[in-house]
Amino acid sequence: MNKISITVNGKTISVEGEGNVCINNGTIVIDGKQIAISNGGEVIVKGNCGSVSCDCSVTVEGDVHGNVDSGGSCTCGNVSGDIDAGGSVMANEIGTGNINAGGSVHIRKR
Repeated sequence: MNKISITVNGKTISVEGEGNVCINNGTIVIDGKQIAISNGGEVIVKGNCGSVSCDCSVTVEGDVHGNVDSGGSCTCGNVSGDIDAGGSVMANEIGTGNINAGGSVHIRKR
């Protein structure tokens, strides 16, 4: 199992699982299970994860092995799938996916 931690407004939750993360209206769901309810705000995911869906800006300090759907800006490592962000996107590399961004796009190729 993969271990990741999610920080929302300074409160950190550590979980094990495939790492499919969904944060919507302050509800944090990991791999289909509701983990916690938060007031929203700044979201940081530490560790590699499957996919990320978040209704606000998100930073992933690791790789995403699926898609990223962010209501705001998105900063992450490598992404295997698509990125759909309401704001800007900053990532290391994008696999075979596409990027749809409401702001600027910066890809840091290695």
